[in-house]
Parts: sequence; structure tokens; C-alpha cells
Amino acid sequence: MHYELFIAFRQIRARKFQTLLSVGAIALAVMVLTVSQALMVGFTGELYNTTVNKLPHVSVSPQEGEDYIYLYRTLTERISSIEGVSTVSPFLTGQASFRFKDNSLNSELRGIIPSQENEISSIEEDMVEGNFRELEFSRNTVVIGSRLADKLEVNLGDSVSVSFPNANPLSLRVVGIFHTGSPLDESLTYTSLDTAQEFYDVTDVVNGISVRLRDFDQDRKVAAEIEETGYRARGWTETNPAILRTIAIESTSNNVIYGLIIIIASFGVVSTLNLSVIGATGQIGMLRAMGASVSSIQRIFILQSGILGLMGALAGTFAGVLVALAIGQYEVPAASSDVYGGITFIPIVVRPQDIVVIIVAVFLLNLITGIYPARQAAKLDPVKAISTR
Repeated sequence: MHYELFIAFRQIRARKFQTLLSVGAIALAVMVLTVSQALMVGFTGELYNTTVNKLPHVSVSPQEGEDYIYLYRTLTERISSIEGVSTVSPFLTGQASFRFKDNSLNSELRGIIPSQENEISSIEEDMVEGNFRELEFSRNTVVIGSRLADKLEVNLGDSVSVSFPNANPLSLRVVGIFHTGSPLDESLTYTSLDTAQEFYDVTDVVNGISVRLRDFDQDRKVAAEIEETGYRARGWTETNPAILRTIAIESTSNNVIYGLIIIIASFGVVSTLNLSVIGATGQIGMLRAMGASVSSIQRIFILQSGILGLMGALAGTFAGVLVALAIGQYEVPAASSDVYGGITFIPIVVRPQDIVVIIVAVFLLNLITGIYPARQAAKLDPVKAISTR
């Protein structure tokens, strides 16, 4: 095996130009693969952070035929005791009309317990003005989104009139403004649970419970356990299937493209090795005449293919990591930041396991693609090979 490896390295050094082309082709393909993988992982993580981590992992609704959950404190205690549940937040939500001076808009008014709701949606991280927790200490207060504030032309400390058919009109003071970079900035407002119950003229009831899990992939399992209590429950994978479809489509299309890129680069190595077989015909004949077996000739060319693939993979991943990190420093323009869910920098995540998988996959693929030229070399008749030298 040692002499076969020695000959393989010698062949690679002897054909520097062909080696450079082969390694360059593989390195370019692997660099594109590494950068694309880092982008995909980054955007997928960002998608989860801006959607799944901001949504309740399980949503609980009233029993069939009911409008409210009456014994919600007892129910929240039972849900909290389920394995995997980290936070439970009851809420009372409905539509309301907000008026300030001559401006009027409809939005969802959600009554919550601030400390518990923040554990669900991390709304405090999105606050740009005011204090979300003030809802807990002040009556008749509201926290609104930045777009709603702009359209109503209200500022922190202003009081807005809130009304709706069959509701008790209230004047709510704005104690906070949040910005998520999503449609929620216009369609959602928060107030205390007591204030919402007063507005909708109901006593000590809620119409939903948000549940956060330690592992959001367990949403369907936990939802099924909650439904055993008689209440309706749905996991985020049921209420937001578009997120999963988006990730699945992007992952599948990217994997197909990546595979094609690597295969094309590997065929470049095959072409190089075929030329190497033609150029080394005489040398192959001499080796056979000196007693080299057919399997040894095959191993020489398979080793060449593997070495070229490994060199290209190492160079490509190194270049890919550098390019990916450079792209990650690119700041998204402020105007585009809102469009892409508040993303300020291109999300890049370089995972060591991805690098290892790419290097191993490219190496093995090149070993496999090297089998054909290796067999072609082993089939050469040593007498004819020497005569053509």
C-alpha cells in the first residue's frame, strides 16, 4: 500500500496543471456548498427565532360550544404539570377600534398577565419605547405596535379611545411601543387581563391559553395530552404549517443543487484521471511487467481521486468559511430590514458538523468516481502499454 500511495502522490505532482484544475473545480464547488449551507442554517434559525420562538408552541381554546374558559386557573395548573411545559399564559383577546384625534384603526386587543406573556413571546425584547411591565402596575394602559402608533399618530403617554360593539368604551394610556418588523406591529396590542375583562364586559374568564415548551418539537404530543382535559389544543406545526413547508422546500431544493454541484466537480476529477491514464500508459505497462497486480493499479488511481477530492474539499471549506463569515458582516439596509422580519445582518451559521460532513462526503464521492478510470487503467495489456511508451 505504501508504494501505491507514493506513486499516486508522484502522479499528482507530475501533472501540476491538471491537479490544479481538478482541485480548483472541487474547491469552488465545495466553497459554494459551504456558503450555501451556512446561509440556509442561518436563515432557518432566524425563521425559527422570529416565528416559532415568538409564537405559543401550543394554543388552548375553550371547549366545544363554549366562548370562554371559565376555570382557567385550574386548567393552567394542570397544563403546567405536564412534562415538557415551561410557561403557561392565559389571555382574553378580541377586536377593538382605536381612535386618536381624527385617526381610527381596528386592531386586536389582547389582555394578558405581562410576566407570563413575556415568557411566551419575548415581547420585552421588541420594546422600542416605554415599559411592557407597566401594564402590570397601571390600570387602563396599553402597549401598541410601531406601525399602529405611526398610523394613529400617537406617542408614549398619549391616551387613545378604545371601543367596539357590545364592549365598554375605555380610554387607555399608551405606556409602551414595540417593533417586531412583522404585521403584528399594526394588528396586535396588549393590555392587562383585568382591563380586557372590563372592556369586553366579562368576569374572570379567558378565551385562550398560550403554552411554551422546553422542546417545541413536542407540540403535537403535549397538545394531545391537553385535549384529554376536554379543551381544544393545537400545536404550532398545525396552526403555522407554512413555516414547515417553507423550510422543507428550501432544504430540498438546496440539497438537490448542492448534490449537482458536487457531482459536476467530481466528474471533472474523472476526466482528469482519464487523461492521466492515457498519459501514463507506458508507466502502467512497466508496473505490470514488474509484478504490480491489477488491484494495485486500481488502488493507485483510486487513491489519486481520493487525494484530489480531499485537497479540494479542504481548500473549498476553508475558503467557504472565510466567504461566509465575510457575508455575515454585511448589514441589511434599514428599509429592507422591516421586509425581512427585522433582520439587520445576513444570518450566517457555520456548524463544525456541516464542515466535517461536506469534507467526508466529497472525499468518498471522489473515491467512488475514481473507480471507473482505475478500472480502465487496470485493463491495459502490459505488452501493448510498454510498446506505446
